[in-house]
Amino acid sequence: MRDYEEVSAFLGEWGRFQRLVFFLLSASIIPNGFNGLSIVFLAGTPAHRCAVPREANLSGEWLNASIPLELRGGREEPSRCRRYRLAALANFSALGLRPGSDVELGELEQEPCLDGWEYSRDVYRSTIVTEWNLVCDNDWKGPLSTSLFFVGVLLGSFISGQLSDKFGRKNVLFATMAMQTGFSFVQVFSTSWEMFSVFFLLVGMGQISNYVAAFVLGTEILGKSIRVLFCTLGVCIFYAFGYMLLPLFAYFIRDWRMLLLALTLPGLLCIPLWWVIPESPRWLISQGRFQEAEDILRKAAKINGITPPDVILDPSELQDVDSQRQQTYTILDLMKTRNILTITIMSVILWMIISVGYFGLSLDTPNLHGDVYLNCFLSAVIEVPAYIISWLLLRNLPRRYSMAAALFLGGCVLLFIQLVPSQFRAVSILLVMLGKFGITSAFSMVYVYTAELYPTVVRNMGVGASSMASRLGSILSPYFVYLGAYDRFLPYILMGSLTVLSGILTLFLPESYGMPLPDTIEQMLLVKG
Repeated sequence: MRDYEEVSAFLGEWGRFQRLVFFLLSASIIPNGFNGLSIVFLAGTPAHRCAVPREANLSGEWLNASIPLELRGGREEPSRCRRYRLAALANFSALGLRPGSDVELGELEQEPCLDGWEYSRDVYRSTIVTEWNLVCDNDWKGPLSTSLFFVGVLLGSFISGQLSDKFGRKNVLFATMAMQTGFSFVQVFSTSWEMFSVFFLLVGMGQISNYVAAFVLGTEILGKSIRVLFCTLGVCIFYAFGYMLLPLFAYFIRDWRMLLLALTLPGLLCIPLWWVIPESPRWLISQGRFQEAEDILRKAAKINGITPPDVILDPSELQDVDSQRQQTYTILDLMKTRNILTITIMSVILWMIISVGYFGLSLDTPNLHGDVYLNCFLSAVIEVPAYIISWLLLRNLPRRYSMAAALFLGGCVLLFIQLVPSQFRAVSILLVMLGKFGITSAFSMVYVYTAELYPTVVRNMGVGASSMASRLGSILSPYFVYLGAYDRFLPYILMGSLTVLSGILTLFLPESYGMPLPDTIEQMLLVKG
């Protein structure tokens, strides 16, 4: 009985075929980088105050005094959601009274912004916030749009695992890329916040499904040593490239519709990849489609300039795979034995917390001091060293300790932010970026680690279920950021303490470093303690 690794060993690890698959699959991830966090700029909230209509007939002095001042972040600033009652001000203005000297402003009656808002155009020309007035009583709609995108991502990751196990990795990869690009294009023409959010949910569904499909396809085609490289460096660094392009696009295109259009069009460049990227031979064998799998392996051998053996796949040798195919696996198999259940529960908690930290910090960039575009760019750049370090750790050190160290670093740094005096703004930005560094490297390691813990028969489902938990985390993350409106440090305290807790949890998982990938549930490694 030979397994797929032995059967395909004649191809070598890093021939022209593997390099082609590696770079093309990684490149197909770039659009995910700028679509996933585009909401940071699409829903940017500029400085705003109540509009005072021309026909209010106020003198210049009364116009300037029409907005009450309130304390924000230790400074007095014009209120964003209240104004003095205009009828009263028009009266004083007509009588020739002066604000401050003749009339005590603090005693005047206030009213909400009945005539809409005036928005500062310093940073954004238009965003969905300025277009549909998602401020004051409607300020919950901004974070909700983001959460709905992640609800789409959750639904997508739930379905995509099952779909790609049924219809093949390649078909699902391209169908969902088309879905992401198509709905994103329709979103440009949204006429209301509700329409925008519904399409955003659908874009989220397409986005995660192509990410997971590309991830699984690469893991199954590439050999053992290249697999780790693909999961950490390949997929993730190309995602970070996409994320770096986002503030660049946004800096030059300040109107949200044009920005969204500019971010959608690169999706069309993925169409030619259909003729180059192959289906996963492992998947074809598991479906009993030996001839197609053999054709792909022969084609790969031709690309690599290698003469393949006369018989590559002998169905009788792969008998065991065939007998396993008769038995179908469902999500319930992730709870079949006590061991797989424990691993499932632990990875669910782990993924969820890491995701809250990662997306919380990424969505929080507009709230940091300094330039929005620069902060977003830094947040993207810091991911590259994080992925490189995590790749080196995965190659040379046990998984458990690497993950725990990254989580402890990320968590502790976030807990320190509240101790930085307010005049040292650069220090607090540095700490946020260090926290992002730790959490990002843990995020890229947890993918590989989880994929190694689950056996082949339910691997896609295991990674899918864990990634589903991380989506729950990302749905919550905009509200962690939203809490910052009440207390600037609250999001960091919550994310920091949860991250440290997840670091402790990691130490109880089994160590998969240097072990062969399990194929059946019986071959799984046992949990510590």
